[in-house]
Amino acid sequence: MDDHKSDGDWIRRYAERPGSGPVVVCLPHAGGSAGFYFPVARLAGEWAEVLSVQYPGRQDRRHEPCAGSMTELADRLAGEIAPWTGRPLILFGHSMGATVAYELARRLERDGVSPAGVFVSGRPAPSIVWDRGIHRLPDDGLLAEMRKIGGTAAELLRDEEFMHAVLPVIRADYRAIETYRHPDGPVLSCPVVALAGADDERAPVADVEAWRAHTTGAFEMHTFPGGHFYLMDHLPRIVGLIREHAAGTVPTR
Repeated sequence: MDDHKSDGDWIRRYAERPGSGPVVVCLPHAGGSAGFYFPVARLAGEWAEVLSVQYPGRQDRRHEPCAGSMTELADRLAGEIAPWTGRPLILFGHSMGATVAYELARRLERDGVSPAGVFVSGRPAPSIVWDRGIHRLPDDGLLAEMRKIGGTAAELLRDEEFMHAVLPVIRADYRAIETYRHPDGPVLSCPVVALAGADDERAPVADVEAWRAHTTGAFEMHTFPGGHFYLMDHLPRIVGLIREHAAGTVPTR
């Protein structure tokens, strides 16, 4: 079991790094939980404090209703992140988490807090409507989708009790993703770094590169071998990119 410190309902810390260094906030994919990012905290070592977000509806928050939309998630998270906004802040989101990171960053900038960077992984740009009707599929169709994209251990997919518990969460997350439409208002002014799997059918490289239009600040694009969960094979390099970015934008110790 991963040891972690809980800061309220939303935030998990696997190692405290007090001080003035950067804070990396990790936002999970659809159906994902905070523990997905435990390896990021381990790889980060001493140079940053890694926070992982636990969305409602899963694990220790399983009795809470899932967020109904990206807007609801971002609105609620903005207040939860407030205690760390006095330090350089980097947001990292994969798949659904990328959109949550973007909407969270918009709220932070609206409130006068500009993130040091937003890393968006495996997700088409917010201007691209992504609705494949996955949240309307029957349970067996939803399971087939999970098997196809990877990211969930095969033994868990065969565990009927486990899947009965998590399928409503996954369906709710996909509903939030597929009903999201980019709202009116300013794009970001902070740097954005977009990451993609070269063979990811759900987030083609061109659609990920379209994040360029969603910031007036610096933009970088990095492509890795693999499909939708390419990051599981490339975490050391990805954490290295976050560290390099932090070193170039904020003082680190």
